Amino acid sequence: MTSIPRPGRDRLPSLTGLRFWAAALVVLYHLSRQVGTVPVVSEAVWYGRSGVTFFFVLSGVVLAWTYDGMKVPTRVFLWRRFARIWPLLAVSVALSVAVWAVMGQAVSLKAVAATLLLVHAWVPVPVIFKGGNPAAWSLSDEAWFYLVFPALLALLAGRRARVWAWTAAAVVCAALALWPALSGLPPVTRAWALDYLPLTRSLQFVLGVVAGLALKRGWRPRLPLPVAVALVVGWHLALIPWSDAVPDSLWYSPYTASQWLSAPIFAALICSAARADLEGRRTGLGGPWMIRLGHWSFAWYLLHEIVIRSAVFLWGKPAPGQATLVFWAGVLTVSLGAAGLAYQWVEHPAERRLRSLLGRTAKAQVQAHSSERVPSSR
Repeated sequence: MTSIPRPGRDRLPSLTGLRFWAAALVVLYHLSRQVGTVPVVSEAVWYGRSGVTFFFVLSGVVLAWTYDGMKVPTRVFLWRRFARIWPLLAVSVALSVAVWAVMGQAVSLKAVAATLLLVHAWVPVPVIFKGGNPAAWSLSDEAWFYLVFPALLALLAGRRARVWAWTAAAVVCAALALWPALSGLPPVTRAWALDYLPLTRSLQFVLGVVAGLALKRGWRPRLPLPVAVALVVGWHLALIPWSDAVPDSLWYSPYTASQWLSAPIFAALICSAARADLEGRRTGLGGPWMIRLGHWSFAWYLLHEIVIRSAVFLWGKPAPGQATLVFWAGVLTVSLGAAGLAYQWVEHPAERRLRSLLGRTAKAQVQAHSSERVPSSR
């Protein structure tokens, strides 16, 4: 009897380490905007919501790398992804709703239901697409990516490298075209269509898929990892003067651009880190603690906003200066510690338990063509 291959998480350890830094970018973004600014740091992360774009590209890379050449039934694949994201999502929504209740703020039951069903990002109403846990909106997009991935892989996996290259170019050009094309929409609808809607965000996922296929079939980027890191840092620093010149409310502001135009830069970073791992070079991203923090990153992403909201409710926003820095340090420590506990006691055991429910019959349907271990995309 053959068994379903069980994709691991650390065949490409630098990608696991990068997950932590992408989550940190989002956390620092929320701290800057919801608590108060810290000189230099807040300017650099003022558009750190772009970390979500990194995760969308990474999802495509990791899933393509993992499942290319593996005959996994669609229902098995989808169950795996459900087991990966839903248990912790449910726990985080329950915690978030409890905090809202303590704060005396009403919570939309429709929003909570839409979040738990992973459809909230499809609704162009802020109270719905932000759901019971505002940070969880991206999981609606991820769920859509998982639904279309089997068909996408079947369409692209057997193609030649030039098809992948043209596909990558096409999705990048589509992003460049859609950004101004949707500029005439009302501001709330435009923000939803560009920043939340799974259909538009799919361009970033597709870019990751073709990059993952190319890596799996032997392509290696020439861009050194330090240069790729410098490009990501330089891009975020370039947004600072742009932000000074253009209000975030305008369609051509850096707020949407930081998320919409960063996908190729993040793809370059991911591919360069993967190349370093495949060639056996140390990157500083694949050590034991970086891998552990990378494993905690999903829980950190889902829980950090709840911790920020709770802290601001209990103590108010701190005064500028040292008090803000201390407040930041406290939130970072508590939220990351909570993430570690959530991973250890909820996320990881729940995933293992749910995967075990597949049963021997389903496992016997799969022929394992690869035993490679890869990082989880979430």
